[in-house]
Amino acid sequence: MPAGALSAVVIAILTLLGIGTRYYVHGDLNAIHGLFSLFFSTNLLICYWEACLFFRRDCIEKRAVYWRERQRETGRTPAVEFLITPVPLRRIFSPTVWAEAWATYSMVDESYSDRRTFGFIVDIANGFFTPVPTLILYGVFTVGLLPAVVAGIIAAMLFWQWTYVSSLYWVSFFVAGRQALITKREFLVYVGAPNAFWVLCPAFGLYVSVRLILDGNYGVLGF
Repeated sequence: MPAGALSAVVIAILTLLGIGTRYYVHGDLNAIHGLFSLFFSTNLLICYWEACLFFRRDCIEKRAVYWRERQRETGRTPAVEFLITPVPLRRIFSPTVWAEAWATYSMVDESYSDRRTFGFIVDIANGFFTPVPTLILYGVFTVGLLPAVVAGIIAAMLFWQWTYVSSLYWVSFFVAGRQALITKREFLVYVGAPNAFWVLCPAFGLYVSVRLILDGNYGVLGF
């Protein structure tokens, strides 16, 4: 299965698991819960990729050189080539396979082939420190495993971190002048749209967090 399709399937399965569990427990569906099931599921996959970024950092630096030369020779977009490359079932958990995501993204932002940069550091931090709180919020937003106030406090801390760091990444991207090295289309597809989701969704999550704390119940999530 192509890497892009495999990633989409993983996110879809995790998202539908949350939605299905909510329906089983509460007997209904909720748009806000569905949005955050998607967000948390996406973050869990990306956390794995970010762990691969750390453990295969030497490989990524070398592969970035390969992809840069290949792009120059063929004119093809490395990220697209990676996404359509088949991943054998025996290698679906291979860090080396998913390290290619960062090697190809380095054509857009060289931060990910340079371990000294802000982008590299904050992404590996997200990969190692947010999986557990993400799983907690995935559970409490689905079935209310914790008191709403406690859930709101955890959510506020995590959503603020995502909103702040993702916004700061945008700033660092422009301050470094990286937008001048890529086309407007590349910026929109690979930087603008993904990071907009990572800013706007957590920003909305802050609102949900505050409601959980002030209301003392899960009414904002429909139960």
